[in-house]
Amino acid sequence: MSRPPVVLSIAGSDPSGGAGIQADLKTFSALGAYGTTVITALTAQSTLGVTGIHAVPPAFVRQQLDTLVADVRVDAIKIGMLGDAATVRAVAGFLGDHPGLAPVVLDPVMVSTSGARLLAEEAEQAIGDLLPHARVVTPNIPEAAVLLGEGAATSTEDLLRQARALRARGAQAVLAKGGHLTGHDATDVWIDDDGEHLLGARRVPTANTHGTGCSLSSAIAALLPRSGSPLSAAREAKTWLSAALEGADTLEIGHGPGPVHHFHRWWDQPVATR
Repeated sequence: MSRPPVVLSIAGSDPSGGAGIQADLKTFSALGAYGTTVITALTAQSTLGVTGIHAVPPAFVRQQLDTLVADVRVDAIKIGMLGDAATVRAVAGFLGDHPGLAPVVLDPVMVSTSGARLLAEEAEQAIGDLLPHARVVTPNIPEAAVLLGEGAATSTEDLLRQARALRARGAQAVLAKGGHLTGHDATDVWIDDDGEHLLGARRVPTANTHGTGCSLSSAIAALLPRSGSPLSAAREAKTWLSAALEGADTLEIGHGPGPVHHFHRWWDQPVATR
């Protein structure tokens, strides 16, 4: 018998399989981790967008969490879509009751790639209460701006300043994603106790970017238990995601922006189907 790293995703569901819980499970599996889940919301969603959200009652979110960890040892936790302030409080309460349970990767999901709001406005600042629980927080440019109550960064220097501000609010490490900036490279900013780093990667020319944020944060969580450091996990996660983006155009999923290819390392070229 073997015991792989066990990673828990606390997030919403995406029926199209490109983002949310479904993307998290694919990412965990692709990187050799065993995935467990606590679902916070059901969405009516496809590659064309989100048409509806049905929240799971916060008390039941907490029941899922308590039932799971009473049985299964968790090595890392990824937090994604929480939906509303009550659910944020439920998850924060759980983490407060289980200090040191496992390192937390917080992806402060607020808006989908298609532009649909995934977090109620009144919950935006509540997300900040989760920062002290986070080993790594992974905001994109709009999310960092909302968390800090200021304008969006327009340069890497702006993003680095905002990453410092987020770390000052309690997160141990910040990976501020620069994908919304222009240029040939997609440069992210990393800051932790050991210093500041720019993590660059060639921008992949594809429209199939559905679930990239979910997949990156899940990759970091999957790699943390085996990695020498969170920074090493982040670097490896970015390398994996770049390859998943490069393979995205080999998939034909839906009529809108499709998912990244989570299993690019394992699948042969897809066979044409009728």
